[in-house]
Order: sequence, then structure tokens, then C-alpha cells
Amino acid sequence: MDIQKLKEDFFNIYNRRVEDPFVFFSPGRVNLIGEHTDYNNGYVLPCALNYGTYLVIRKRSDDRILLHTLNFEFSGSYKLDKFEKNKNGEWVNYPLGVISEFIDRKAELTGMDMLFYGNIPNGAGLSSSASIEMVTAFALNNLFSAGLSILELVKLSQHAENSFVGMNCGIMDQFAVGMGQEDSAVFLNCETLNYESVPLELKGYRLIISNTNKRRGLTDSKYNERRQECEEALKYLRKELDIANLSQLGIKDIDLLEKLIPDETILRRARHVVTENNRVLKAVRVLHMGDIEEFGKLMNESHDSLKNDYEVTGRELDALVYEAREIDGLIGSRMTGAGFGGCTVSIVKEDKTAEFTKQLENAYSKATGLKADFYLPLIMDGVRQL
Repeated sequence: MDIQKLKEDFFNIYNRRVEDPFVFFSPGRVNLIGEHTDYNNGYVLPCALNYGTYLVIRKRSDDRILLHTLNFEFSGSYKLDKFEKNKNGEWVNYPLGVISEFIDRKAELTGMDMLFYGNIPNGAGLSSSASIEMVTAFALNNLFSAGLSILELVKLSQHAENSFVGMNCGIMDQFAVGMGQEDSAVFLNCETLNYESVPLELKGYRLIISNTNKRRGLTDSKYNERRQECEEALKYLRKELDIANLSQLGIKDIDLLEKLIPDETILRRARHVVTENNRVLKAVRVLHMGDIEEFGKLMNESHDSLKNDYEVTGRELDALVYEAREIDGLIGSRMTGAGFGGCTVSIVKEDKTAEFTKQLENAYSKATGLKADFYLPLIMDGVRQL
């Protein structure tokens, strides 16, 4: 990204050239394995990407917050002591929610000129919301010397999305955006927030993100439905077990699930959570050994479980995954995100990427009538000042 051009855009919007603005960047993320485990307090393995959100910002001498973006026409002007959520759900709710969190913490803020620009592919499910929140939080923390740690900024950003924006997300997205490291994945225990960086050395391989370009109309209702089904599973299990969540069960407890859960659908939901957590633990072990091919097999198993036990894939995601498995060079492929549309993440031999995307594009179009988009991201550091 041309930072000088971003600054020039900033000056064209805000005029005053006497004071140079600061520039910050926050990545998007992709979850490599560990899906629908986060709200069950389980394990996830996301990584930060080179796509993300840029923020050009400087202080004002008054109490006005001015927000612009190069991505959308909507802009906003607010007073520090008086602003509310935008009822039309505009993008400004994400930075406003974070600013509100700093105000609640008695941070001594002034007005700000803020210009955002994001190059995260639109609708790709790479968490542009967490990226906007974290770049805002990191910038305010630096600009106003608030003294918060990255972990505190992660929690603050998640709380902003929950309480101000009104989206009941888990903490994985903000955590990956904040804690990401170059060529590493973030192994996170969503219950304790203990984490470690796991080397992801893709020597000879590339990550490919494939976008179904299917609108995800079912996502919210089915997401809530799956959360409720996991609660139902817990009710059955708690008749004999003292557990707080499904992720307290290990792979050795699979027989217990079958014994204690009489409802076949609820049983399958619980089985996915337990086996998926086990796959994440295995994935961390094989990555430490540098065994990318074994990691790919675990990705395949993850998708199969999401299709058969959790039932959140759908025709388009399945077409991308199972057509990909027929193409030479693929190591592993799975859906990533909430499901029913959005993206898959695949690992492909580097010298096969061009042929792989060409063949998959044709096969997917033939199977669904839709056109897929493909991205070849790099795994980069988390939120930072440029």
C-alpha cells in the first residue's frame, strides 16, 4: 500500500497540512482449523493476513470526531460527549464502539480526524470488523497514551462489537488480529485465553482462500441454532457429568456422548465440537514437526465433520472443497468461518497454484453456476503502527 498516497487522500479530505497524521495497520484473519469451537470455549488456530485496514489519524483541538473511508460513501461527524450507534448499521459503528470503550475507561481523548481504508476482499469472511476495531483501539492507545496491553485492546474491541454494534461474536477474530505473527498461527484456548504462536512454514506451499460469492442468508439463524443445540447437549451430559462446556470433554469421551445424548442431531453437534478440538490439538503437534501434509489431512477431516455432524457447509462450500480435492497439488481444504457461504481455505503446492485456481474456478462454475474469487494471502504480523 502506498502510505504517501493515503496521507495525500487524508489531506485532501481534511485540508490542514501543518500537522502530519499517524498511520496504523490491522490485518484480517483466516481460521485454519477449529470451527464452531470458540463459543464452546474450545481451541482455534487462526492466523493474521496481509489484507487489512489502514487508519490515518491525528488529534484535533476540539471535541469533534470526523470519520471517513475510501471504501464507502458514508462518513460521520460526532461530538466526543454525545454519539450513538448508527441505526442503519453503517461501518462507523465499529470505530465508534471502540471510542466509547475508551471513554468508559476515562481515557483523556480529544477530537480526531480519521481516515480508514480496507483492502480485505469484500464479503470474504476475513473479519474486516475486528480489523477496524483493533486498528482503532491500537491507534487510540498510542495517540492518547492509554497504557493498555494488546490483550486489553483485544477484550475491549470484542466488547465494543458485542455491546455497541450488537453482534454476539467470540474473541477469536480480535485475538488473531492483535496477536498474529509472521509465518505463524495463533493457537488459542478460548476459555482461558492462553495462547502460543505455532510456526506455519509453508515452504513449497501456498495458502489459497476461495470465495463462494454466495450470500450467507442462513448464517445468523443457523449460528444461533447451533449454539442452542450445543446447550441442549450440555443439558443431557450434565445429568451425569460436572462440566461447564463441551470442550471439557476429550476424544476419549466420545462413547459417553453416545451413551448420554439420546437425540441423534444433538449427539452429532456435540461430536463435532469434541472431535474438532482434538483436530486442533493434533494440528499444533504436526505443525511443530513441520508436517504440512498431515496438517492438510486434518483440514479435510474438519470439513467433513462440519458437513456431516455440524451441517453448516451447504452446496457451494462443499463444491469448492470436494472439487478441490480432485485437483493435483492440493494438500487440504476446508470451509472457514460460520458457513453456508463465505470462503474455503486450502493449502496447495506452490508450483501448482495457477493451474489449481483455474481448474477449481471451472469446476465450481459448472457445479453451481457461480463464479469463485481466489486470494493468495501472506501470513503477517498483527496490528501495528506503520
